[in-house]
Amino acid sequence: MGGSFTAISLTTMVILIILAHLALGMVLTENEVTRVEGALYPHESETREVRNLDGIWNFVKSDEGNPTQGVREQWYKDDLSKVKTVIPMPVPASYNDITTDPEIRDHVGTVWYDRTFFVPNSWRDNQRVWLRFGSVHYEAFVWINGETAVKHEIGHLPFEADITKFLKFGEQNRITVLCDNALIQTTIPQGKISEAQRDKGIAIIQSYTFDFFNYAGIHRSVHLFTTPKTYIEDVKITTDLKESTGFIFYEVTSNGDIPLEELRVRIQIKDKRGNLVGKQTTKASELKGVLNIENVKPWWPYLMDPEPGYLYTTEVYLEGANGKLIDVYRVKTGIRTLTWTESSFLINGKPVYFRGFGRHEDSDIRGKGLDYALLTRDFNLLKWIGSNVYRTSHYPYSEESMQFADEQGIMIIDECPSVDTENFNQALLDKHKSSLQQLVNRDKNHACVVMWSIANEPRTNQYNADTYFGSVANYTRDLDKTRPITAAIAVPSKDDKAGRHLDIISFNRYNGWYSNTGRLDMITDHLVEEAIGWHKKYNRPVLMSEYGADTVEGLHIVSTRLHKYHPFIAFAYRYR
Repeated sequence: MGGSFTAISLTTMVILIILAHLALGMVLTENEVTRVEGALYPHESETREVRNLDGIWNFVKSDEGNPTQGVREQWYKDDLSKVKTVIPMPVPASYNDITTDPEIRDHVGTVWYDRTFFVPNSWRDNQRVWLRFGSVHYEAFVWINGETAVKHEIGHLPFEADITKFLKFGEQNRITVLCDNALIQTTIPQGKISEAQRDKGIAIIQSYTFDFFNYAGIHRSVHLFTTPKTYIEDVKITTDLKESTGFIFYEVTSNGDIPLEELRVRIQIKDKRGNLVGKQTTKASELKGVLNIENVKPWWPYLMDPEPGYLYTTEVYLEGANGKLIDVYRVKTGIRTLTWTESSFLINGKPVYFRGFGRHEDSDIRGKGLDYALLTRDFNLLKWIGSNVYRTSHYPYSEESMQFADEQGIMIIDECPSVDTENFNQALLDKHKSSLQQLVNRDKNHACVVMWSIANEPRTNQYNADTYFGSVANYTRDLDKTRPITAAIAVPSKDDKAGRHLDIISFNRYNGWYSNTGRLDMITDHLVEEAIGWHKKYNRPVLMSEYGADTVEGLHIVSTRLHKYHPFIAFAYRYR
């Protein structure tokens, strides 16, 4: 009797476990993700003008305990100076470290920016005027002359809007931006908001598990630019190589009032010296094709060729059926192939050994704000130490850095902002996919981008990780089949449930620091054993995406006395 009862109980338990398994698996569904199209970087051309709105803006911090006050009271209807005392704030920059006020540095919630600008009368006719932000962290609401222009969520990624109907041409205009830095369990990355009693009332506490500061603000450049009424909305370019011939596959998307059947595309390819090496005109309504480039110069990473980072220029001319020029846009194009096997990653058919770093965009004073001097200095340091790659740990870096990497031949493992992902749920999954769709849309034409990283140190040992990351990986693969997909995994290989969905296994491990602290004699064998274990489990190429040990704060030395110690520095110092 007892044995029978035990058997029934075990059977019931197994059924319950299976049902729970199925239920959890069905929690996450394949919802349609709102796609961001276009958002091409604002380059000037024969048909486009670009103006920069960077500079000193007005800034107001909301009351932490009343973050929606400004929206309720419609602060965007007039100058911020009419409702609060404003302070000067540089754009682009994080706002946290600009002042000496700790309440601004550690502020959780909403802040406001505004400034005025003129729009010339010459922009009035037969044009669209666009407003574009390179990045606002984390969520942004934008008004033009008191009218809602655009809303965007997820920092580190660009967004834009056609603001023509809101503008006063030949007059002064006002732009107002509300920025909210709060991270919760359904944002990318995740965080938590709580309240705590302090000496003077209640404090709003932002917590998160990642180990870098949650800088906030208008982090990258703000541009006004024009396009014709009918314009080139997007350009997608992929490339191939066969012996000495290169192939440029192009697909152009247009938008506007002129019907597609009345449009065609004329493509010109110029080499680095500006010589025309290829041209083609499509038939009406066919805005795609392929161009052959003879005696091609492929794009190679740094140290793999005497002339790394070779770029052609793809000139895209949108024309009417009668040949009338409508719009022009130019894209820098590196011609190369990416392939991967169960053990190797290859560029142009040659195996690549990755030597590089996981960086951060953090810097003194400006936080995550774009700074060309720092950008150039960082690339000089990368090449000085013999690096050929970096991972954008743990969020997308600026578009300007992608352009620079193209030119310098530095490979990029392009990572979305998902860090320490856990508590998997449908809302999180949808935003995770959206972050990758926006990232792929932004960086798809960059030759330097050789891999998509869909997460950093996600909790892939949790039960639903298999379903969740299978969905994320497959979605990313549908967006771009030309690049492999990876994720920087921190759990042991025996516990991981997501690696089977990846093309390349990346893992983070800090032997001698987080484990076996101080024991430098317990690093090499453990590392080799783990790398082999990952490969045996998934039969994929294996990349160690983070390693190192703790460092001496403030020790960032470039000196001839250190040159012979490069290997140690590369090992011991996690870049930035």
